[in-house]
Amino acid sequence: MAGTAGTPGTPRVLRAMNDRAALDLLLEHGPLSRSRIGKLTGLSKPTASQLLARLEAAGLVVATGTTEGRPGPSAQLYGVNPAAGHAAGVDVTPERVLAAVADITGRTVGRHEIPTPGRRSAQPVVEQVTAALDGAAKAAGLTRDDIRRLVIGTPGAFDPGTGRLRYAAHLPGWHSPALLDALAAALPMPVEYENDVNLVALAEQRLGAARGHDDFVLLWNEAGLGAALVLGGRLHRGFTGGAGEVGFLPVPGAPLVRQVTRANSGGYQELAGAQVIPRLARELGITDIPEGPYTEVAAALLARAADSGADPQRRLLATYATGVATGLASLVSVLDPELVVLSGSALASGGERLLALVQAELADLAASRPRLVLGDVTEHPVLRGALESALATTRDDIFDTSR
Repeated sequence: MAGTAGTPGTPRVLRAMNDRAALDLLLEHGPLSRSRIGKLTGLSKPTASQLLARLEAAGLVVATGTTEGRPGPSAQLYGVNPAAGHAAGVDVTPERVLAAVADITGRTVGRHEIPTPGRRSAQPVVEQVTAALDGAAKAAGLTRDDIRRLVIGTPGAFDPGTGRLRYAAHLPGWHSPALLDALAAALPMPVEYENDVNLVALAEQRLGAARGHDDFVLLWNEAGLGAALVLGGRLHRGFTGGAGEVGFLPVPGAPLVRQVTRANSGGYQELAGAQVIPRLARELGITDIPEGPYTEVAAALLARAADSGADPQRRLLATYATGVATGLASLVSVLDPELVVLSGSALASGGERLLALVQAELADLAASRPRLVLGDVTEHPVLRGALESALATTRDDIFDTSR
């Protein structure tokens, strides 16, 4: 494989590039034979053999079996060594801290959840995070010291200038100016912090509905309404990390809220957030509204509406679709994305019927014509995005064979 422009074509650099290409192919396709690696990389069989021997000696690949049972003579298969390294992710909500550990192939090998203490609890955030991480590591048969990198996802974002969490007043205990230093002192691995909706977008870009797309918007509706912006293949975080905090976005049809960060709400949240769906249902004459947290109630109501032909149910779906499209119209008019991904339980529960209604409303409200799709990563998408982020950097470090 040829070197990139500006990269010295020394044998060591070229070997490292070929090594990384082979490792990426093994991650993508699973175990491959020497001849198959040679074909996919364009390397000769002797060079492919040397490459595999080098990676096996470095502990990066292992023999996984043979092609026995397939036409032709059997051949040795090689795969990425799962034990070559581990990374972790943590998903933080006001209710719980969920941690997971993945091996270098991306397989989750340990998970642990602890409830978040109440607002009056004296348990420090550092203890919450370390307890969740240690539980996930133990479930994986590892210790904290075995984790190469950790990514923590939270609502809001840590301001890069002050190090303080912004846009998440509802997350108790996470607003101390000394928090990041305390976590760094308690954890032996590098730690990164990312907005939870940005991590959902990363999961969709790597594994789900946004694969192959460099410009897309992800709209997330769970306990709060938020967006992630991917422009030119990269997350756009904004100057203070607040890009995508669209819950504060002033929109027609909702009261104008001033000092929105104090209210922790705003126009779009009040128009299309999950908490408005039970109210809309009552206004439309729907009486059999289930009990429970509003996110679960909203999902149940929209799922029922998507499956029903009754007039109140149809109007609930249509009214909510108009609210969602109203805020999206502002986003797509400014960003002109190729794709919009709808994610989170409230949006997912409406299914293809809600998606079609939002698409039709958006076509009336905005000149831009992005394609709308439902998100594919539905199981702990914030946590999956945190793992994918941690794994990307961990792989860069472990797979660098040029040193």
